[in-house]
Amino acid sequence: MLKENSKAPDFELEGSDGKKHTLKEFNGKILVLYFYPKDNTPGCTIEAKNFNKSLDKIRSFGAEVVGVSKDDLNSHNKFCSKYDLKFLLLSDPESGMIKSYDAYGDRGIFGMGTLRKTILIDKNGKVIKVFEKVKPDKHDEEVIEVLKNIK
Repeated sequence: MLKENSKAPDFELEGSDGKKHTLKEFNGKILVLYFYPKDNTPGCTIEAKNFNKSLDKIRSFGAEVVGVSKDDLNSHNKFCSKYDLKFLLLSDPESGMIKSYDAYGDRGIFGMGTLRKTILIDKNGKVIKVFEKVKPDKHDEEVIEVLKNIK
């Protein structure tokens, strides 16, 4: 189980910008790493649009938003285009990173898959906050409240 104050697991995944990304490239920023089940589904769309709406505010705290799902890059690109998303989405088709961040499990009637979960990672790669069982509706506001209190 991923705990606060532990080192965040490294990763290397392709992003919606067509480049490979690792945890190390976010050193010096706070990373808002959010995991979600599927592009273009109701809850995931609400969450993505809210993060997009709040992106300038989130970035004003020295933070960057990155979304992760097992969808492929083609799906991510359609999702980004449809909602004009201004942040990076990472594709984890094998769920390796998703599992290493404890964001994989039983989704009830939907079976096993990616859980809605957010991890805040500090400028040095340590976990500062874990949001379990995220409700997509006002999650961006929850994240902003925590960012306000990070020194």
